[in-house]
Amino acid sequence: MRTIATLRSVLVPADDAVAVEERAGAACFRVRVRPRASADAVGGAYDGALLIKTTAAPVDGAANARVIALLAKALGVPKRAVRIVAGAASRDKRVEVDGAEVARVRGLAATGR
Repeated sequence: MRTIATLRSVLVPADDAVAVEERAGAACFRVRVRPRASADAVGGAYDGALLIKTTAAPVDGAANARVIALLAKALGVPKRAVRIVAGAASRDKRVEVDGAEVARVRGLAATGR
């Protein structure tokens, strides 16, 4: 019988790497949002997605706006370059960031900030 840890290692890479695709000059990747956290933070990985913690509540788009601002700051791009393309009403989202380097996104997930 396999343990949960063994099953997890089969389903998710051991380093919990974030899958980042480059499409027409934009980095496209998944994020996992933890609203109402004690502090804002971008970094680390959760089940193959970049982890973002925000103090904003998931009400009237406040958490989404904060996610966009945090990603823009962490990746050094303007807020208008960050788009939530799927999952606007979910903790699991898919985002595209124009002009972001794929290596920088992976670096955020690896180091945690």
